[in-house]
Amino acid sequence: MSLETVRLSQRGKEQLTRSKRDTGIKNWNVLSRWALCLSLAEPSPPAPAKIPADSSVEMTWKVFAGADADLYHALLIQRCVNDGYEPDADTVAEQFRLHLHRGIGYLFGDPSLKSLTGMLARAL
Repeated sequence: MSLETVRLSQRGKEQLTRSKRDTGIKNWNVLSRWALCLSLAEPSPPAPAKIPADSSVEMTWKVFAGADADLYHALLIQRCVNDGYEPDADTVAEQFRLHLHRGIGYLFGDPSLKSLTGMLARAL
């Protein structure tokens, strides 16, 4: 497993599709970054789970992270260390998928995050 390619589960795709419609944010990568940050802000680690990469939504790490790729990677490594995981490439990639999909669930399930205004209020 690596961070070179980001592929969403079908459930994650469906949840992000709804969030795109609700917020007006058109790009998968932008919403996915919000989702990752929401999960990283949660003090508990995500529950271990097998998350299938069974949707048609796929992006490279560069597209996902953009100009801040090094920052997102460092945040993931630090989070692994904080949670007691060895920050090797496979663990970082696994934790990334877990955080991303947990964050997508937060975006989808939290009524306060159904608008761009709500998302910005949460960020502040």
